[in-house]
Amino acid sequence: MTPPPRTVRAAGCVLWRRAPGGGIEVCLVHRPEYDDWSLPKGKLKRGESELAGALREVLEETGRHCVPGARLPTVRYEAKGRPKEVAYWAAEATGGTFRPNAEVDRVLWLPPRAARARLTHARDRDLVPALLAALGVE
Repeated sequence: MTPPPRTVRAAGCVLWRRAPGGGIEVCLVHRPEYDDWSLPKGKLKRGESELAGALREVLEETGRHCVPGARLPTVRYEAKGRPKEVAYWAAEATGGTFRPNAEVDRVLWLPPRAARARLTHARDRDLVPALLAALGVE
């Protein structure tokens, strides 16, 4: 009898910033390998904590430093035939510059409603209202 596949553990952030005209904007990343719009996230390295992995992935994928805030819901789904679990945090961008790379070729900063509509996967969309609730904004 074959044991069930091990769960892939990953972490990421719903990265946000204060918009110039008021309100907030959410950062989405475009992954050319999948041609999708997603939130910055990635697999944890051996021995890495979820929060450390989330912050590392944000920096690698967006070039942005950030300050983590509230823990957001964990997203669970199947990827490449294995269960995957992604822990998320709200995180405010504090600085840095995006440079296209092999994993992420574009980023978009959008108002929450537009960000939610642009996200490719339904599993990511519920994280936007979770972010707004955590920040106490609508």
